[in-house]
Amino acid sequence: MIREATAMTVRQNLGELLNEVQYHKDTVIITRAGRPVAAIVDLDSLKSLQAAQDEPDALTAKIQRAFKDVPQEEIDSLVDAAMSAVRPTYRSPATTAKSRPAHKE
Repeated sequence: MIREATAMTVRQNLGELLNEVQYHKDTVIITRAGRPVAAIVDLDSLKSLQAAQDEPDALTAKIQRAFKDVPQEEIDSLVDAAMSAVRPTYRSPATTAKSRPAHKE
């Protein structure tokens, strides 16, 4: 369960909130002046989040290594071709070029 608690409430009830997070796998969103500023999550959730964040970084590094000797112009051409191939799949017939701003370099 996700719940919100003010920073003052967290200071006053930290032990209780930690028990909720640890034993019930709850998440506490900490607010200050009505705005979310931080969260208390259980360690397993944090590890999962970190792993999910690391995956794109590892993939990016792998792609960079694979294309390290390829000229930038060729990479741009390959990316443009790939994007052109998949765009029709994701765009509805009603979507037109006018609905999106032109790409400027």
